[in-house]
Amino acid sequence: MDLAFTEEERGFRAEVRRFLRENMLPEIPRKLAEGRQLSKDEKATGARILNRKGVPTWPKEYGGAGWTPLQQYIFAEEVRALPARFKFGYGESLVGPVIYTFGNEAQKKYYLPRIADAKDWWCQGFSEPGAGSDLASLRTRAVRDGSHYVVNGQKIWTTWAQYADWIFCLVRTDPDVKKQQGISFLLIDMTTPGVSVRPIQLIDGGHEVNEVFFDNVRVPVENLVGEENKGWDYAKFLLGNERFADAGVAISEERIRHAKRLAAQCYLGDERLIDQAAFRERVAAVEVQLKAFELTQLRVVTNASKQQKGSQDPASSILKLRGSEIEQMAAELLMDVAGPLALPYLSEEELESGNEPPIGPDRVASAAPTYFGSRAASIYSGSNEIQKNIIAKAILGL
Repeated sequence: MDLAFTEEERGFRAEVRRFLRENMLPEIPRKLAEGRQLSKDEKATGARILNRKGVPTWPKEYGGAGWTPLQQYIFAEEVRALPARFKFGYGESLVGPVIYTFGNEAQKKYYLPRIADAKDWWCQGFSEPGAGSDLASLRTRAVRDGSHYVVNGQKIWTTWAQYADWIFCLVRTDPDVKKQQGISFLLIDMTTPGVSVRPIQLIDGGHEVNEVFFDNVRVPVENLVGEENKGWDYAKFLLGNERFADAGVAISEERIRHAKRLAAQCYLGDERLIDQAAFRERVAAVEVQLKAFELTQLRVVTNASKQQKGSQDPASSILKLRGSEIEQMAAELLMDVAGPLALPYLSEEELESGNEPPIGPDRVASAAPTYFGSRAASIYSGSNEIQKNIIAKAILGL
């Protein structure tokens, strides 16, 4: 495999850099470089800027840029290098591809332009208490009642549900067949009567995930994507996209850069931490693994054009598995550099309501929540144990 970029691809990279330099709001990369969170409005504005040439990962006929997989990869590289990498919900990366691949024309015409213009924030309603890694055991029911489905049940670990305008859900529409065969894919307006959201406070101090409850929620039948009881097929397609999107190269790169910046400011005696041989060896070991992983991701990208429409490369499970492991290594490195100064972490809400300032400097404030939050990387998007099963079956043929 030739890993060198062509002259045309290098020209495309230069064009992307120029576009980002001339269009991206300067406060977005500044806040991201400082490890601070963007507001919903800032994310919406940033998403509209990034999508001015069309959604980078979508086909042109659906409002996308129409770029090749390799051009998408180059664009993503430049966005994360700025940095300007963030998510405006899961519309663009997850439910959008499901809609333009399996949805009807009315759904494509209504939802896709709104997603591309960052008008709707989407959250994902898959996991339930007792149905996480074994997602096919979900129990949220949708019973047909004339022109509506009546939905009852609960979803959990729903990321950014507190911001969401819509939620895409897996629901059980036939309880009398094999569990994978009785699931459907519904789009639900979060303002519908009977939908309620309860926050979950995480170990990193943040409020990113939630419980979502459905109490006799009436959902129009036209909000069904594809065919009834075919939702499991659409979910597998979506999860393949999610595992590729969550490979984590950008996250790990930024954490390593941040750790090196901190190490350049930390002294042990008269010597900076970054100048110590043992520390440099440790950083190099993580960077080598990250580079090898990035090349693996590039191989998957170059094979993307060979995949049948509506299917996913099982190698996305390799990306998710290894990406989460390296993401955790980078977070641990950052935490070790911050040392005891990372411990007295307070969320922005706690800082605003309290009287005591943080003990450590601002530059280490994100180390502890980053480390604690990274522990979930091996669980979300399908646990690493599940990915090993997929790899064994679909790739190794065991």
